[in-house]
Amino acid sequence: VQLQASGGGLVQAGDSLRVSCAASGRTFSSFSMAWFRRAPGKEREFVAGINWSGSSTDYAASVRGRFTIARDNAKNTLYLQMNSLKPEDTAVYYCAQGRYSGVYSVDSRYGYWGQGTQVTVSS
Repeated sequence: VQLQASGGGLVQAGDSLRVSCAASGRTFSSFSMAWFRRAPGKEREFVAGINWSGSSTDYAASVRGRFTIARDNAKNTLYLQMNSLKPEDTAVYYCAQGRYSGVYSVDSRYGYWGQGTQVTVSS
């Protein structure tokens, strides 16, 4: 399984950014997907998750209402639309593919991880 995250960059507070994750090597449409992030000096944390079909999603409280997770099963691609970005959103963002088909917020439910893409939000 390969998960290739892209789309990160340097933006200003209040800006929007969309990161993507291209998946290969496993039936993408059968498994849950998620975004996690790790900020400097902090533990990795859950950001958003989506079930196999895209019909169910979950978000961390810190991003709910600002971020939207989506998937295109025909393109084997996961997205994270980030609006109203804040400096505290600065982190490396990782996509992950689940072991099962539901929505999960714990990293133990995810068996495959991408290499991450850096998102930096300046104040």
